[in-house]
Amino acid sequence: METLYTIFHFIIAIGLLVSIHEFGHFWVARKTGVKVIRFSVGFGKAIFSYQKTADSTEYVLSAIPLGGYVKMVDEREDEVKKEDLPFAFNRQPLWARSAIVVAGPLFNLLLAIVLFWAVFIIGETGMRPIVGEISSSTLAADAGFVEGEEILLVNNKNAPTWAEAMTLIFSAVMQGEQDVSVLTKNSDEIEQLHLLQFTKQDTEDPEKLFEKLGLKPWSPELEAIIGKVIDNSPASLAGLKTGDLVISANGEIVKDWMQWVEFVRDRPELSIALMVEREGVHVPLTIVPERIETEQKDFGRIGAAVHIPEELINSLRVEYSLPPIEALSAACKKTWFYSVSTLKMMSKMIIGEASSKNLSGPISIAQYAGESAERGLVPFLKFLAMVSVSLGVLNLLPIPVLDGGHLMFFFIEAVKGSPVHEKIQIGFQQVGILMLMSLMVFSVFLDIERIFQ
Repeated sequence: METLYTIFHFIIAIGLLVSIHEFGHFWVARKTGVKVIRFSVGFGKAIFSYQKTADSTEYVLSAIPLGGYVKMVDEREDEVKKEDLPFAFNRQPLWARSAIVVAGPLFNLLLAIVLFWAVFIIGETGMRPIVGEISSSTLAADAGFVEGEEILLVNNKNAPTWAEAMTLIFSAVMQGEQDVSVLTKNSDEIEQLHLLQFTKQDTEDPEKLFEKLGLKPWSPELEAIIGKVIDNSPASLAGLKTGDLVISANGEIVKDWMQWVEFVRDRPELSIALMVEREGVHVPLTIVPERIETEQKDFGRIGAAVHIPEELINSLRVEYSLPPIEALSAACKKTWFYSVSTLKMMSKMIIGEASSKNLSGPISIAQYAGESAERGLVPFLKFLAMVSVSLGVLNLLPIPVLDGGHLMFFFIEAVKGSPVHEKIQIGFQQVGILMLMSLMVFSVFLDIERIFQ
């Protein structure tokens, strides 16, 4: 059921984003006088079509909802009737052809602005960016962070939630910024500026970077009360239930939740004798944590979450929203920020300064779609906006087959005064297809590797 949920939201996401992209080409083509033969949402067999007259655009809904396409009158693709020659794409002036091509990526970026604007208008709820315990020999310790401080700004950008603060820090590092300033305040409202200093090597492995950074959200001391049990997990199979209070493990008294977590993590696939309190009665149980393998260290997990009192959640929760005009400005800045971040990350991966582990394939994107949708409307809108930015920026790269490749040929045409020979274009497009297919296969391989890890 969870897999179907993920696939459904992945199809919705990709179908919407690619259809908006194609609509950009379609709309500008119509405005510049190019005749559009067909505008299809989806690929494959048509399940619905509408055409006002035999000579007008055919609107099609196809069976495979993973994108869409626009078919224009073009002498390079099909034989064109004499009366349609003035409306052929290949006969349009250079500026018109360029506008049609650039419209697809541009519409993706405009969609991202609209989505981010909606997110800022609706508002989002997150946890206050309060700093937790600082471990020694970390970048946070070197920068002078103290437990209990609340993050206000990262590189002069507002950080209303913990997730936003971490996004700003990691994005800055991945863009190559070696100094990241973080403004905080303590419980006495005294502000403090901390300078996190990174090296180029820090971008190579995001997981190691997180450990080296040493910033963790503040975690209050909680009783070891089970708040949620995942179906078919070790906790469920052992008989743990919501509301159980863990009293002891292997005879050792459990004082709080974090002690219990560490106890479990240190014992993958080892039997643990539990004593829990359930409705005033002591109940003995036996549980065997599953083994989770990572590159650094294996650890145990039982598939249970802590119970957090509602009043504590309310004290840590923050709601953040903006009025419409401010939201529009913030949405434009956010779209620009992620566009630049995407370009810088791509360039760093190409020259080998960033790990290929930062690359996400279709399986990862599908998982993100399902997870964000499960968390609510706002997280799903943010996911759509960020993927839309990536789609827009990727298509502007000067790679044959992509829109940026066509723009590259148009630029050469503008310089030399005549179009690039068709055979040369076809040759470069074949290379572009090979590059994209190789990238797709590699990204899928990384996705599968992540699953097995």
